[in-house]
Amino acid sequence: MSTLEFRNVVKDYRVRGGRGEKGRLRAVDDVSFTLEAGKTVALVGESGSGKSTIAKMLLQLERPTSGSIVLDGAVAPRHGEALRRYRSDVQMVFQDPFASLNPFHSIGHHLARPLLLHGKATRSTVDEKVRELLGRVQLGPAADVAARRPHELSGGQRQRVAIARALAPEPRILIADEPVSMLDVSIRLGVLNLLAELQRQEDLGVLYITHDLATARHFSDEILVMYKGQVVERGTPDDVILNPQHPYTQQLAEAAPDPEKRIAERRAARA
Repeated sequence: MSTLEFRNVVKDYRVRGGRGEKGRLRAVDDVSFTLEAGKTVALVGESGSGKSTIAKMLLQLERPTSGSIVLDGAVAPRHGEALRRYRSDVQMVFQDPFASLNPFHSIGHHLARPLLLHGKATRSTVDEKVRELLGRVQLGPAADVAARRPHELSGGQRQRVAIARALAPEPRILIADEPVSMLDVSIRLGVLNLLAELQRQEDLGVLYITHDLATARHFSDEILVMYKGQVVERGTPDDVILNPQHPYTQQLAEAAPDPEKRIAERRAARA
């Protein structure tokens, strides 16, 4: 069972003021959490709260100023073949399916490349593996989809391709950074349900990064609320949403849509 630990991580950036003075911006301030196989942790907060910075550090695209990132008891490597193996275990689904796929290459190319790079297929088996990946994200006919280019697919289909690409190296941890925020409301639920199904089937640990407390409640086992680089509240979805303690969490909970509450209000108004 895989475990990814984020231990007391701090991330500072150097900034330059208007007169050339150098300063420091603390984007992540002493954050810790554990992501286990088969579990989903939701990282909730507004833009600028530090969520995406955490994702970049988990992927080793940014280095912590202090603290450590540990996968199955070993500190995340920073160089060479060990880093490549780490990145095959920890994969990312990016926010924008329009920008994350190269418009000049076919869908088959996008999926074949990580399969070959991480040694999950050979030249003779890669086409079959590509079709298998497309089947896992419920896109078909697989041969037809593989031959298309990104602009020939809808936004929801493109995001499913992005998920398939993340699955290609057979990861143990999946980071989903606002995976449905760029999609039409009508197709968001299908993509979230797909991620939840894949998590159960493949025993993935999922970090779901979002600003939407409502979806975090339905698609996570634990919620961490971030504000100005700090985790200000954590707990089970019902505890955090139904009994928020921090003022910022209370504001998020009040802003989250609640269909049951609306129905009750309408019934009260009619009475």
